[in-house]
Amino acid sequence: MLNPDLKSNSLAVEVRSTLKRQSRWGMLEILFWVLAVAAWFFLPDEHLILTEITIFALLALSIDLVLGYAGIVTLGQAAMYGVGAYASGLFSIHVSGEPLTGLLVAALAGAAVALPTSLLLLRGADLTRLMVTLGVAAVLYELANQAGWLTGGADGLQGITIEPLFGVLDFDIYGHTGYAYSLSVLFVLFLLARLIVSSPFGYSLKAIRDNPLRASAVGIPVKPRLVAIYTLAGAYAGVAGALFTQTQQFISLDALSFQKSADGLMVLVIGGTGYLYGGLLGALVYELIQDALSSVTPQYWQFWLGILLVAFVLIGRDRPRQIVQRLAGRLSPPRRPEPVAGSSKGKM
Repeated sequence: MLNPDLKSNSLAVEVRSTLKRQSRWGMLEILFWVLAVAAWFFLPDEHLILTEITIFALLALSIDLVLGYAGIVTLGQAAMYGVGAYASGLFSIHVSGEPLTGLLVAALAGAAVALPTSLLLLRGADLTRLMVTLGVAAVLYELANQAGWLTGGADGLQGITIEPLFGVLDFDIYGHTGYAYSLSVLFVLFLLARLIVSSPFGYSLKAIRDNPLRASAVGIPVKPRLVAIYTLAGAYAGVAGALFTQTQQFISLDALSFQKSADGLMVLVIGGTGYLYGGLLGALVYELIQDALSSVTPQYWQFWLGILLVAFVLIGRDRPRQIVQRLAGRLSPPRRPEPVAGSSKGKM
């Protein structure tokens, strides 16, 4: 029989090697970020919409952390997004307009809202979680609406002034600095999320998502893990709200609306959940389709967007890929069978 210590050591080595192998960067991942950086140089006229896509991608990434990896169904991510946006704006008005400090304040504000909310989420199933998160966002929306002396109410928070980034780069109206700044923040937070989901903590979240009872039976602390990931996702959403405030230098009640959370879920429907890039790709596709439809049919673009989303859900993400693979297989020349080693032809 094998020594138990030797067996446990070999298992630990195998687990570490597996985690290291799965955390390696693929060529498509590298290409994705290279294209994102290249867009700053080759698409200078599109920096405004690219900034919106980047901020939306970060919001979708925060939803993917709780939905795709922890299995927490939520409709209230706009609560942390809006609180982070208002916290950053108020900080810039009353304390300092330094952008990086504003991001930190927004992250703390988003986490401060997510932490007590996560304790409520542990008490129910998916439907209860939907209602709780939706209710929290609705309460914060009405509070912001009534506290006009602080938030500006329906008129929005005005008078926001953001200092130049690092004291050199001004936030211009063309979005040149805004896109580079938002993309850099997205990349740093994406790296952190990638490390988390590729760690033992991330794999424990997947186990909780698949079967909470089994995860608890094998010793995984289910409730603390869910609280931790929901709080982290709240910080991510707060940073996304701060990026919007800093690049637009204005914030309104729309940041706390139900529409903001619904848009984030639609992005994940397009891109897919549970692999981080779903939110990024979904935000890109969603924003480009919305921009194209609004320019073609300014009055009815939401109708056509709804039709496309319904068709996308009915068709699915896998069916187009299967069709392309089937066509590629038919167009490619048939492969000749390779000779089997040790066959009669290979014998003398």
